[in-house]
Amino acid sequence: MKDKRYFINLYIIIPVIFAGIALLSVLISYRVVSHYLAKGLRPEWPLAFWALVLVLFTLTCGLLIVKFLIDPIKRFVAQTQSLGVVRPMGDGSPQTPPKNEISTFETFFEQVTELLSKVEARELFPNIVGQSKAIRSVLNQLLKVAPSDASVLVMGETGTGKELVAEAIHGHSQRRHKPWVAINCAAIPEGLLESELFGHEKGAFTGATAQKPGKFEAAHGGTIFLDEIGDMPLDTQAKVLRALEEKQIQRVGAITPIKVDVRFITATNRDLEAMVKAGRFRQDLFFRLSGFTIQLPPLRKRREDIPLLVDHFLEGYDPRKRITPQTLQQLMAHDWPGNVRELQNMVKSAALLAGDRIEPHHLPATIQRSLGVVCQELANPESGQAQNNNLDHRLSRIEKGMIIEALARCGGVQVQAAKILGIKERSLWHRIRKYEIDVTAIKKNR
Repeated sequence: MKDKRYFINLYIIIPVIFAGIALLSVLISYRVVSHYLAKGLRPEWPLAFWALVLVLFTLTCGLLIVKFLIDPIKRFVAQTQSLGVVRPMGDGSPQTPPKNEISTFETFFEQVTELLSKVEARELFPNIVGQSKAIRSVLNQLLKVAPSDASVLVMGETGTGKELVAEAIHGHSQRRHKPWVAINCAAIPEGLLESELFGHEKGAFTGATAQKPGKFEAAHGGTIFLDEIGDMPLDTQAKVLRALEEKQIQRVGAITPIKVDVRFITATNRDLEAMVKAGRFRQDLFFRLSGFTIQLPPLRKRREDIPLLVDHFLEGYDPRKRITPQTLQQLMAHDWPGNVRELQNMVKSAALLAGDRIEPHHLPATIQRSLGVVCQELANPESGQAQNNNLDHRLSRIEKGMIIEALARCGGVQVQAAKILGIKERSLWHRIRKYEIDVTAIKKNR
């Protein structure tokens, strides 16, 4: 005989149980009162007895329901904590001030959710190194846009990994088994860019000794990535717009158009909106390309990822080399105008100069002076960098950097970091929340 089971939502069954208890109490109270009044007796004592029975029955039902709901959660919390992957709950630390059991569970599940999101990011995007909230927000956007065929515009400063993000979008799209073609619009001379993109016929211009398919044809069925789209000439922009709208191109010197099916992913480190207003970029093309925009955070906005990135670069360059805590402090204090690319080049350079351990004197002079420059900015408000930031902004930047440095020195242990900084543990906890510092990521790089 087939086993048939029906499952009822707890949001339905629990209110129904208590509503049934209330209805039962009303009916029985009515019958008790009617019975005693019919016999000419006073119903107060029977009603009091029934009320006591009802209270005890309701209390028992409530305890059973709470036990049914809370016990599995307690077992899950205990088993998860025994693995050592989350902080113990209710230990009286300022990081997890115990208010009640529910708030303790909320804090615990926030930790578990954050941990799972980091694991998911690492598993789904192994080539993108980072576990900060800023980079996980970007990865969440990638997962949403990748399965679609929408055009994506990746914006960010030089060296933030725009091409890496574009490859990740293609790798998680429905076109991942089709061609991936990337072209840097700034690296090709203006006169040759159109030929590279659309191809040319034999004899179309001087030097065209043979027919050549373009990048659009090579990417048919897949994805084409146009890096540094802001450097594309206006004439070429018009033809790219046509390829977007009509899904066809025309080789240089050809008459017959060619149908192409490609997904567009573009990237730039320029302000395209300002370029549109200045007439240096087509407005209609900008609207078509920016169907979905991803803004990559600069490295100075996700300093927690610097230890991860350094370990990743050293692992690929020379796994035997290690970086000292003092050196890591200076790296985390630097603003990195060249972002991840600058950090990568610096790590390789320092690894060449160092032995088994990379010391502060192996770093370039610009990085060694980073902390001194920041202090000079505060002392000299007329300096160029200081003029771009008000006092509160600069003080906040310095405070956040000092907290990250202290946490890095003690492996993310907040009690020790508070002693290093000379502040109370609860004060440190509030500052960590204020600056959204990912302590877990720092601990993992101890």
